Amino acid sequence: MRLKFITAEGETIEAEGEAGESLLRAAQRAGMRLEGTCEGQMACSTCHVIVAADWFERLGEASEEEEDMLDLAAGVRRTSRLSCQITLEDGLDGLEVEIPPESYDMRRV
Repeated sequence: MRLKFITAEGETIEAEGEAGESLLRAAQRAGMRLEGTCEGQMACSTCHVIVAADWFERLGEASEEEEDMLDLAAGVRRTSRLSCQITLEDGLDGLEVEIPPESYDMRRV
């Protein structure tokens, strides 16, 4: 499925994702600056993304645990989510997310 990432610099990157995988994995494969320190275990907020408003309502609700992790993320907005908690599925073809400017990937140091 098609994915659209808006980088912190405003560049649009189009990528492909596989049904059943997390948005985090698809984003990392596309070279996005998302660390995902906890490897999708929802123990950090280093995979924070901002979902485009028109896509946000199409996602399932964030769990209380995810909301707690988002409280620790920098630059959180109303449509913020953890990309490790978004599973790509039918209906998300064309999903658009923004990588927050505060995002930093320590793997790239």
